Amino acid sequence: MKNSNYNTESNVEKIFLEKSAYSFFYPKVEKIKSIIVDNFPLLGKLTALRFIEWVQRNPGGVISLPTGKTPEHFIKWTQYYLHNWNKPLVKKELEGYGIDTGIFPDMKSLHFVQIDEFYPISPQQENSFHFYILKFYMKGFGLDKKKALLIDTSDLGIPEGYRIEDIFQDYMVDITLRVRQAKDHLESLQKKTIHAVDQFCVDYEEKIRSLGGIGFFLGGIGPDGHIGFNVSGSDFFSTTRLTPINYETAAAAASDLGGVEVSRKRLVITIGLSTIIHRPDVVPIIIAAGESKAGIVADSIQSEKNITYPASILQDRGSARFYLTNGAASRLNERCFIRLKNKKEIETEDIKRHLIDYALNHKTILDDVTESGLKKDRLNKEILKKTGKRFGSLKEMVKQELILNIQRGIHIPTNAVILHTSPHHDDEMLGYLPQIIRLVREKSITHYFTYLTSGFTSVTNSYMLKLFQNLKYFIKLPHFKVLHKDNYFISDYPNARNDDVYYFLDGLASRNEYVKNDALARRLLRIIVEVLKKYKIEELSRIIDDMIHYFESQYPGKKDPEPVQKIKGMIREYEAELVWGYFGFQTSSVIHLRLPFYTGDIFTPQPRKDKDVQPVLQLLKKTKPTIITVALDPEGSGPDTHYKVLQTIAEALKQYTKESKVNNIKIWGYRNVWFRFHPSEANIYVPTTLNALSILNNSFLNCFGSQKDASFPSFEYDGPFSELAQSIYVKQYKMIKNLLGEDYFYKNPHPLLRATRAFVFLKELSLEEFYHHSMALKTLTELA
Repeated sequence: MKNSNYNTESNVEKIFLEKSAYSFFYPKVEKIKSIIVDNFPLLGKLTALRFIEWVQRNPGGVISLPTGKTPEHFIKWTQYYLHNWNKPLVKKELEGYGIDTGIFPDMKSLHFVQIDEFYPISPQQENSFHFYILKFYMKGFGLDKKKALLIDTSDLGIPEGYRIEDIFQDYMVDITLRVRQAKDHLESLQKKTIHAVDQFCVDYEEKIRSLGGIGFFLGGIGPDGHIGFNVSGSDFFSTTRLTPINYETAAAAASDLGGVEVSRKRLVITIGLSTIIHRPDVVPIIIAAGESKAGIVADSIQSEKNITYPASILQDRGSARFYLTNGAASRLNERCFIRLKNKKEIETEDIKRHLIDYALNHKTILDDVTESGLKKDRLNKEILKKTGKRFGSLKEMVKQELILNIQRGIHIPTNAVILHTSPHHDDEMLGYLPQIIRLVREKSITHYFTYLTSGFTSVTNSYMLKLFQNLKYFIKLPHFKVLHKDNYFISDYPNARNDDVYYFLDGLASRNEYVKNDALARRLLRIIVEVLKKYKIEELSRIIDDMIHYFESQYPGKKDPEPVQKIKGMIREYEAELVWGYFGFQTSSVIHLRLPFYTGDIFTPQPRKDKDVQPVLQLLKKTKPTIITVALDPEGSGPDTHYKVLQTIAEALKQYTKESKVNNIKIWGYRNVWFRFHPSEANIYVPTTLNALSILNNSFLNCFGSQKDASFPSFEYDGPFSELAQSIYVKQYKMIKNLLGEDYFYKNPHPLLRATRAFVFLKELSLEEFYHHSMALKTLTELA
């Protein structure tokens, strides 16, 4: 397509727009056209249909498609349509979106351009983008590998007899060697290799230009606004290059590479921003799902073109698009107003949200907000108009609601059975530990702490190596041999699991690292015996040596075999037991379900009723809870494990309440470091003191050894999750203090509120409200 124009017309977009409440474009405030859909799977469907349509109209065209988790539903829908093209129902659906089913998309004719890759990395590694492309695009879409420009730099500039890890020890690349003299022979080799990679990038760019440039570009958008690896601040005239990345991007890539300590060290090769928009008729599409992306999406679409927002370069191309879910579009100003205006009735939450936002944006307490000032805000003016209520009554209603939420947070229920559920082993403590600290003081409450997945993907090989080296030391000691002889490490040894916990906590209390390491070694050996079914000391010693070799030799991020996954997961389980041992709970109160949908694959399967829902249903029957806590992250915001666990719990609850006729169960929704409640969404504000914050940080850092170094951190904070959680709680307190005024706290007659320096936000829901928040459990990509 070098010397001809691409066909950029789209029936698919017209049909989706006809079904939408919004226009394509609001030129007064928006610089790029957008289409908004209801959910993540539908976003993938729209993208797949548009891609197929473009391929039909532009055979032989040049395409560039993304890697990672964002394109999951795009890939599944595209494969579904391609593999079922001639089925009557599929043909009818395709034709309904304006696609000519008489023309099968000629995937073999397309030229493919890889967007980016880590450096250095072997293309054979399963966590390389090269491997991903071969699996999902070359094989999955039936593309022709001979027509693909792929990034494989594993041998570039490497002298014969050397490996890349010999040149860049620990995979550290010092790109200052581009401009300075080498100090020794090794640096000379490194300099030569860097120049070879730089030349590869120049040649790669030239090959793209020789094809006429990219015709169809599909990408996600990172937390800092990066597209490809063009991070915030990238030159709009950038081309393919070897470049470092910022912290936000390294944090986002940590799960791909086995920890941020690995991703920090890697450079990347990425096509440039000018590479993407080289052709005037390119169709560049950015897809984004979930409210966590709403801020950067709004900045990219509504701001003037600025290198702070790399995607704003797309303003230069009329065929550029953002495809968004409702959540991702929730901060687009004009669409927010239209959504509010189109509502038949204004909900109480709308009133609270917009009045609170006004007060916070103007840094004024609610009492000082004036009607004349509020009417200058278009959203609040519309609310006043549609509700027909007096300004004073609305303001007082919001204020009293905030105070009521605080009173709910102070209240402690009695005679309750609380089933605390957590997708991962630190979710609930990071989400609302200060509330648990207060609840455990009420003796009439029964607590169960339940973990629905094994969480093995968040345990690094380097941490496991330390544990096995520690065990190798202890297994040779006399007291370990006595324990072994007494069958202490067999699963049915009386109270042994609790002893593992108490012994570690004794070491923690006495600041005795030896005792803590002894306890860790005891639990790890118990895990090995349970998983591998070996008990002879010679066999165990051999297994320990094998595991040390395994963790020394495996590249970070590689999917582990099932026994290793189980061992890693059981280490996480021990860490959770340590946390609740802080508060006197025995291991019988800590339940590990290990739901099978959690596989460690890049695209985890949807939960199944038989394998995933049933264990939760049986737990409900056993515990008979009156309150259930649930991670209430919306779809597309935070790990998708959270949303899939929510689906599973919802389906199990439906079955349980139908069978038991119990319908008065309360749901406490919580959020943590991945996403958070707006003050208008939460209806329980838990007052949190400095003492509670200290317990949170202390227990997290001491019990969650695998998470202490923050190997899989949030992009928002370079440090352990407990510190990020604390900063979120404190920010929430500052918002409420802004709204109610500092005197409400400093001069309050209640000592707890005078001591409050943070707030935990929770959302209490009825069962019906909870079901409304979760989609019915089904295979969302089961399309036939």
